[in-house]
Amino acid sequence: MVVEETKIQKYQQEQENMTLKNFATNEGYDQEMNDSKIGRTVKTALIKAQSETRVIVGLSAAIKVLSKAADGTLFCLLAEPQDGDSATHMHEVLLEAFCYENDIYVIKVDCPIKMSRILGKTSIESCCLIQKTWTGDDNSEELLNKPETILVDYCEAYWDSPTSTVVKLPNV
Repeated sequence: MVVEETKIQKYQQEQENMTLKNFATNEGYDQEMNDSKIGRTVKTALIKAQSETRVIVGLSAAIKVLSKAADGTLFCLLAEPQDGDSATHMHEVLLEAFCYENDIYVIKVDCPIKMSRILGKTSIESCCLIQKTWTGDDNSEELLNKPETILVDYCEAYWDSPTSTVVKLPNV
């Protein structure tokens, strides 16, 4: 199934009724940065990591990788859950808790369809992981590219926030 623009629009309309925290309240980030630049930065980081084969796509694949080597994961991207899929939602809540417990940055995105299209997938996926890049003689040093550094700073700014923000991905 090819992800269609009409499905993205329908999903966005359904999500408009949700109240999202305005994340312009945290220091260091203005509204413009949060609304458009962070979404574009997430897209850039996904594309870059995918070109380096550091993206794990799908809930089952993510859980499998995290159960074996959680310390190799930098980001967990979770799309807003679709209505009526309580089993997947439960798995995602547990995955999110596991990520926080293991100091993996969780980034919630607005639409699984847009995330799937960015990744070039023909099926709709609600979760993906971005693995770390290691450097040094013994592969013990983390190496972050510019988009990943921006996202780490963004995640750190909101780490202790009582509610999570949802990043709006750009249309693809």
